[in-house]
Formats: sequence, structure tokens, C-alpha cells
Amino acid sequence: MQNLTIEKAQEMMNSGELTSEKLVNYYIENIKSKNKDIYAYLEVFDDALDMAKLADKERASSNDKVALLKQKPLLGIPCAVKDNIVIAGKIASASSKILEKYVAPHNAAVIIKLRDAGAIFIGRTNMDEFAMGGSTENSAFGVTKNPIDLTRVAGGSSGGSAAAVAMDGALIALGSDTGGSIRQPASYCGVVGLKPTYGSVSRHGLMAMGSSLDVIGPITNSVRDAEIVFNIIKGDEKTGSVHDSNALTNSEYEKLKNDKDRSKIKIGVIPELFNIGGIDEEVIKNFNSSIEKFKNAGYEIVDVSLPLLKYSLAVYYVVMPAEVSSNMGRFDGVKFGSKIEGASLLEDYLKTRGELLGKEVRRRIMLGTYVLSSGYHDAYYNKANSVRDLLRADFKKAFEKVDVILTPTVPSPAFKIGQNSDDPIKMYLEDIFTVTANLVGVPAISIPSGKADGLPLGLQFMAPHAREDILFTLGKKFEEIR
Repeated sequence: MQNLTIEKAQEMMNSGELTSEKLVNYYIENIKSKNKDIYAYLEVFDDALDMAKLADKERASSNDKVALLKQKPLLGIPCAVKDNIVIAGKIASASSKILEKYVAPHNAAVIIKLRDAGAIFIGRTNMDEFAMGGSTENSAFGVTKNPIDLTRVAGGSSGGSAAAVAMDGALIALGSDTGGSIRQPASYCGVVGLKPTYGSVSRHGLMAMGSSLDVIGPITNSVRDAEIVFNIIKGDEKTGSVHDSNALTNSEYEKLKNDKDRSKIKIGVIPELFNIGGIDEEVIKNFNSSIEKFKNAGYEIVDVSLPLLKYSLAVYYVVMPAEVSSNMGRFDGVKFGSKIEGASLLEDYLKTRGELLGKEVRRRIMLGTYVLSSGYHDAYYNKANSVRDLLRADFKKAFEKVDVILTPTVPSPAFKIGQNSDDPIKMYLEDIFTVTANLVGVPAISIPSGKADGLPLGLQFMAPHAREDILFTLGKKFEEIR
């Protein structure tokens, strides 16, 4: 069943060639045999097969399977879920000891949408603790290894979700992306990863890291599968009587689109991109080869200038920790999570956060607290947000000239486990191509584009706000010509 797609699986299940129970069992058996080495999953849900049987009964009882699939396009499809997206009655730990036993009381909006579409949740995947990291080495419960090479990282923070799809342990997976946390592991593991337009997918039920940056998106084997999942999870959701304000309504989303004719796609490349330094020669070679393939396919390649791009990583690592510092305040052993008793209330806080939060989480809290502190707020945080506004203006200007901008997804193939553990700056540089899309809010997708010494490489496509349709159109074409 390797290289299976959503539509192919549905075709096989409608014809009787396959059942959801067999499909889910296939992935569970793969997980049993592979997860002990890869550690993509923290938990496989014990009700997944029961849900699959119910999906099979629903399909069998339907007199119009075509109509049923229009209503439930993911009927019987197994989906892995990153451990920071809550599912009612399931543990959601964000791969942190402080939430090791936390059971979610409600469903995230995306979980409601996927369940309504018929998806089956097969398990929760490993991640960098509270999504803070780029390698899934910062999980409190163990490192996720790259299915292509077990000596290398799977990427992060959605490394478990990317590895789950790459190791054939799920047909689709959900991740979250704050500065590349879907696209970078997708590139490392040789799968497709989509970061949607900021606000297009509800954040209700996602444990916040950087609230102005976070987006939930799919990790899949193909661009078409990413398109199917995105079209299900986008838009606002009503949970009970409470209207979810963490997502754009469909009309708000449509208003983000400009009316420029994009029927003939122009591709933008950034000449100054490779002046940044630290980019692997094989990555540059692969990128240039991909551009040539587009030229040969008849696409117009246009140079665009983004002069402030070189500042994006610095801006990100001021804005993101500031938001982390604010969002992590609730995890104190009183409001949420486990608690370590001390001799006083202050000691309770110090012990709980000092012993149950990992090193990278504590580093980002301290950095964020510093840039928000009196005397430094204007010098760092406000200045970073001013540059962020200028970056948005740069991108708006660039997208008046082109329809999509191409870059490599990451500056190098997956690195060795432990290689960058003692060098956080080098680790942060892995985000150099991905953070900008989060800062300016535009959609971006990583698509496998080749290999270097047997390791996957990815090509990143960025489009204007609410123009995921351009990413899907061009991405599917790239899958044909690569």
C-alpha cells in the first residue's frame, strides 16, 4: 500500500478491494515494527480499529457512495496528530513532562472538522517540547529519528508527524508551523508539508507557542492530498455555543485574495538569496536544477528583490520568544499540568518550571522575557515588529510582479542526531528560508525536489495571502516534471 493517496484509497474502499479496517491495521502493524527505532509516535490510540469498523459499516450501508464521499471525503482515512493538538479524552502533552498526564477535555476545531469528514485518528506524534526546536531532539520522551537514515534527525518541531508519513505509519498527519515546523521536517523526510495562510485554519485547540505565527497544516505524500486536507480544515468553526474567533471566516479568507490575473503563473527567484552563506552546495545545485525544469516546462522565471530578507531570522528570534514567554506563563503547576511541591509558592513555581520544562523551552522563555522587559522592549521587540511590517511590504511588492516565490526549504539535508545540540545558533539557522512566510503570514509548501547523498531535499513555494490554490497548481505540476 505504499504510495497510496486519499483518492486511491477511497476508490479501493468503494470497490471492495480494501476496507478501512485493513488500512488502519496495515499502518498499526507498520508502527509496531518501525516505531521502536524511529519513535514517530508517542501513543497509538486503542480505538482506531473500532472507528475503522464503524467507517466500513457506514460505507457498506450507503446507497450512494459518491455522495457519501462528497460529504465525508476522508471516510476511513487514518490520520496522525501532533501532540500539541487536543483530542477529547486523549493525552495531549506537547512532549513535555509538565503535561505528561494531561487529558484534553475538548476537541480542537481541526479535529472536529476532520472527524466530520470521516478521518480516523490513529495516534499522537512526537515533537519538540511545546514546539520549540527544529529537530525533535527536544522532546521530553525521546528523539524521533529520520526514517531515511536513523542516524539523522527527522526535523522539527513536527518531526514525529513527518516521520509517521515517511515511514508509512499514516496516510496523512497534522502538524503545526511557527517558523517552518511543518516544512522543514517534511523536507528532511521527503514528504509534502503545507503551512497555510495565517488565520485560514483555526488555532482553537492548538497549544499556543507564537500566537501571531502559529498555523496548523497537513503533512502528506502528495500535493493533492495536502489540498484535500486543507480544504477540509480551513475556515472558522463553531464549537458548541462558542464561536471560534481563531480562524478567518470563508468570506474573510476570500477578501485576502487580490484580483490580479494569475492564470499564467510567473515564478520569482531571489538573486541575493545565496549571498546569505552557510547553504550546502548540493542544495544550491538542486534548486538551480528545479528552476531549469520549470523553464523547460514553459514557465517564466523572474528575479525579485527582497532586501530585508536577511533580517527575517533575527526578527523571528525576537518576536517568537516574546510570544513564547507570554504563552508559557500558564504552565506553572497551578493552572495546568503537573506540580512539584516546594517550601513556598515561589519555590513551587521554581521547582515545577525548572524541573519539568526542558532546556530549550527555558531558554526561549528567558530570551522572550528579556526582550519584553522594561528598557529593552523598544530596543528589541518594537524594532523587530517594525522590520516585520517592512518585510510584509517587501512581499506585497514582490507579489505584484510574480505569482509565487521559490526557495530551497532548508539550507542542508537532515543533519546528524546530536550534531547541533550544543550550538543553538546553528540550529536556528536551519530556519533561514522558512521563518519569513510565518512573519508575513503568507502560505508556503515544501515539496520533495531531489536527494543529496541519498537524503531528501525540498523546494519551498510561497504565494500571496489566501492563494493556496497557486501552490497546489504549481506543486502538482512540479511533481510531474521533477
